[in-house]
Amino acid sequence: MVGAAPAAAALVWTPAEAAQAHTHAQQARAAATKQSKPYKPKFFTAHEYATVAVLVDLIIPKDERSGSATDAGVPEFMDFMLGDDPDLQTPIRGGLAWLDHECDDRYGKTFVACGDAERAAVLDDIAWPKRAKPELAAGVAFFNRFRDLTASGFFSSKLGVQDLRYIGNTFVSEWKGCPPEALAKLGVNYD
Repeated sequence: MVGAAPAAAALVWTPAEAAQAHTHAQQARAAATKQSKPYKPKFFTAHEYATVAVLVDLIIPKDERSGSATDAGVPEFMDFMLGDDPDLQTPIRGGLAWLDHECDDRYGKTFVACGDAERAAVLDDIAWPKRAKPELAAGVAFFNRFRDLTASGFFSSKLGVQDLRYIGNTFVSEWKGCPPEALAKLGVNYD
């Protein structure tokens, strides 16, 4: 093999051969991309999975700092968690059904089919437990659990850890104490 290296280095590709190799590489990359299939949920039905994808992005939308919950793979995380934890299955599946039922009662359509303002109205009614009407208690309980599961999925993902700007265990050569802005925020004065 060592003897073949100088011979291989001596090969010079013509511009046409280089272009042809580049075209073949692009075609191979495109074929590989086409072969990667979209995620197929193992626990959720197709409709439930679509609802989950919309709802997690309403809870953690894409912003200038990081991607959305779906960008972080939260729907896949939830599908895995629910498939593995029977205690979560009924409350989440029942909550998704409750959400569709509530939207159907109000607007005559499912949560996914509702517009942004309609979705926001339903979620505003269940997102703050102390302000929610007693008849929405089931929706409040569902949303609290779903929101916690969304945050768990997002902040345990690579994207979520980057969003936190967590740098992990790093060596600090000199400890200079708590930053003054943190002390001011806490109302601590060491003067």
